[in-house]
Amino acid sequence: MSFEIMGISSALIRKQSVAELEKCNDLTVQFGLRLSQCDAVDLVETRNLALKDNGRIEFGGGVIEKIIREFCNSPYLSMPNYAESLHDLTDMFYYYKNETLDLMSDDDLIKFMKQRFDGICQGSLELLSGRELANMARNIRFGYTAEYSEDLACDEEGVDDDGQS
Repeated sequence: MSFEIMGISSALIRKQSVAELEKCNDLTVQFGLRLSQCDAVDLVETRNLALKDNGRIEFGGGVIEKIIREFCNSPYLSMPNYAESLHDLTDMFYYYKNETLDLMSDDDLIKFMKQRFDGICQGSLELLSGRELANMARNIRFGYTAEYSEDLACDEEGVDDDGQS
């Protein structure tokens, strides 16, 4: 009996999550981006799998919506790559949430992802995950700022107070 109740509860949560994602279309349509109901269902499933794969639980369901709201104005997203990019960004978010040992807030992680995606990565999800987020997570774990770079640290060591080498 309790499994039936959990199944009904799970179905209601899934339905509510899909409706919340579809509601994001009110914002994203101005950027030429729109999720179909099928896209929204698939994204909820991606989130559920990412949570399971990363050994996480989530109360509420605002992370995908936060990702959508932060990324919808990116010049590197368009209808042909929108849903697939959201799947990848959702997977990355939960993976790097673990990799940062939860030392970075959800909002800060999403903002960092967007800044790097639109900036140095120029829309490359591979560079974002494989280089920028990996470096950021390592920095956080070792007590540095997210933006810390050994290249910058080396440059600063060779400069005196007058800016001379």
